[in-house]
Amino acid sequence: MARSVLYQLVASELRRAIYSGVLGPGAQLPTEAQLMEDHGVSRNTVRLALGELVNEGLVTRTPRRGTVVRDRRPLLIYPQRELEPQPSGELREAFAFAVTQEGRAPSQYIEVLTVSPVEEIASRLELAEGELAVVRRRLRFVDGQPYNTNDSYFPRDLVASTEIARPGDIPRGANRVLEELGHEQVRVVDDIWARMPNQEEAERLQLELGTPVMVYVRVGYDNGDMPVRVAVSVLPADKHLIRYELDSR
Repeated sequence: MARSVLYQLVASELRRAIYSGVLGPGAQLPTEAQLMEDHGVSRNTVRLALGELVNEGLVTRTPRRGTVVRDRRPLLIYPQRELEPQPSGELREAFAFAVTQEGRAPSQYIEVLTVSPVEEIASRLELAEGELAVVRRRLRFVDGQPYNTNDSYFPRDLVASTEIARPGDIPRGANRVLEELGHEQVRVVDDIWARMPNQEEAERLQLELGTPVMVYVRVGYDNGDMPVRVAVSVLPADKHLIRYELDSR
């Protein structure tokens, strides 16, 4: 049998054990020698199989522990719920509320800047040439681990005198501030695509080699159909599950 088929068979069996839970997060895979004996293949074939699982983000290889299954507990995201009213008494930023609902601990590092946005952002915000934007750059953590980045851009003239333009967290969220300004977001347009991360993203998010990311861009419009926010999220594919629910009733 061709070596390419052999290593794919070995990888398939290990992948099945991981997805079924037989090999759970943190579990150590058999040694290369054991896999060679179990499958009757060469060391190079085993290494090709393990390399494929590394590239898929299912396992990680360390000098001391060998090959172990990664903790892949994804954060479930419902984009359609971001603008929904929260339960009575809740005034929390949408990300923090969603993470807490899963029984997990959210935190974030925030940097606020006034910038001349790149053309892609400026055109989505419908800014005239030379107009500035305020960006809230956030590195978000779940249970102490970096999970995603979120850069939210707002027209500077709209938010310059508000909490949005000042450093620090906004417990009730920037969406609520926009609503208080008379610019409630009543319509959103989402674009989502996948790619490999750049070096800065890989370092900030502490990504394993071969982990792709999803880029999720949301543009929010007010009652006058004016774009008031462009949010750009970079989501490691192994840590997020995006779920849309559509109801035609």
